[in-house]
Amino acid sequence: MLSRALSRLEPVARDDVLVGLHAPDDAAVVSVPPGQVMVHTVDFFRAMIDDPYLFGKIAANHSLGDIFAMGAEGQTALAVATLPYGLESKVEDTLTQLLTGALEVLNDADTSLVGGHTGEGAELALGFAINGLVDREQILRKGGMQPGDRLILTKPLGTGALFAADMRHKAKGPWIQEALCAMLQSNRTAAQCLHQHGCTACTDVTGFGLLGHLVEMTKPAQVEAELHLDAVPLLAGAVETVSSGITSSLQPQNVRLRRAIHDLESVTPDPRYPLLFDPQTAGGLLASVPESSAEACVEMLRRSGYPLTAIIGTVQPKSDRLAPILVAC
Repeated sequence: MLSRALSRLEPVARDDVLVGLHAPDDAAVVSVPPGQVMVHTVDFFRAMIDDPYLFGKIAANHSLGDIFAMGAEGQTALAVATLPYGLESKVEDTLTQLLTGALEVLNDADTSLVGGHTGEGAELALGFAINGLVDREQILRKGGMQPGDRLILTKPLGTGALFAADMRHKAKGPWIQEALCAMLQSNRTAAQCLHQHGCTACTDVTGFGLLGHLVEMTKPAQVEAELHLDAVPLLAGAVETVSSGITSSLQPQNVRLRRAIHDLESVTPDPRYPLLFDPQTAGGLLASVPESSAEACVEMLRRSGYPLTAIIGTVQPKSDRLAPILVAC
């Protein structure tokens, strides 16, 4: 069954892939071009939609996000899939659709699928171990923010809450359609644009939510951040969803980071406040860019297909406050 499914796939050919699906063996073999270093990441999560083809695309986008956030380009990918129990023909069809969707995204990113592992379980799930390449001096880290930098977010928030609502049949079709479009959009072009405008730090916004990932950036840089809540782009229906009490199952864990917010009492009444903790799937990039190039960067990102890109805050010098994040409504 696995052989039949794989026979329908055509991973992008790369000269640096010495052993891959074109000549299967016990493991893949790839070479590292001179002057570059390898970037490794892995992601794995269960399906939030019933369409295996679309889920494959979303999972591949999500997994590639860490590579692009570090300024790298994808080289190879290993897939790990859990397929629901069923008739062999049904399982084969699901696997084929899953990998076909994923392969479209991987091939578009010039990332060769070189192997993987499959198993059976109660729910459909997919993940990838991605290997990327980057010049050593071009690596983007989380901790490079400088006081005065502007914070840029390239995609709107809300996927966690919206799909929690969808599972309860409480979401409107247009809300889910907009969320799917956001998750299906690659971060590759956005990362290139940010790099061209002198990006000092970058990360992709995923499971820890906007606030969690922002805290991850401020700590190593020894800086603080002022976040403008009214500037944060949000998906349609996200505010309505959280206002009705529907949030992702990961939300309570993320909310523990509210201690990082200075003057918390002033922001909690805002209906948009819960979305600071909303976990994202295939979310956008959060980056710090020098003030002098921030507006031009946003303009280019919007022209490049990220229309809701916005400057959502500023990087501030370290103060004597215990909480590093100030949220202005």
